[in-house]
Parts: sequence; C-alpha cells; structure tokens
Amino acid sequence: MSMGSDEYNVFKDGDSWVGKRQDGQRATVRNDTQQGAYDALRDRLADGKGGEISVHGTNGQVRYKNTIDPKQDPRSSKG
Repeated sequence: MSMGSDEYNVFKDGDSWVGKRQDGQRATVRNDTQQGAYDALRDRLADGKGGEISVHGTNGQVRYKNTIDPKQDPRSSKG
C-alpha cells in the first residue's frame, strides 16, 4: 500500500491525539488518548476501504504500523 491516500498517521497534536491521512490537510479523528485516536481511525478505515496506520510516539518516531482490512460485506456472504 504505497498510495498516500491509504496511509494514515496517529500523532500528538497539542493536547490531543489525531489520526490524519498522509496527504490530508485536516485530522480525520481527534481524541484525548493515543489509543482512542487509533481505535476511532481503525474503525473508520475498516468501515471504508481499509488502509495503513502508522502510530507515532510523543517523540515523533513511528512506534508501529498496522494494515487495516475493510470489513466484509455481510450481504456477499452465504447464509
């Protein structure tokens, strides 16, 4: 996934943690905690087409990356 629009970052912005698309101008999600921002962004990506999240520590370094797959459409499954 090397397309910029599928890559997101979670990082500290003032008193908040934000999740923002790599090439985006504004935050996609904002939360009081890093975990809260990650969870909200993960859920949003899973509901859409998926993507990759890079989580940054307070020092700006990437702590870990996670690829989020889109949820399977229940209408396309048998049963």
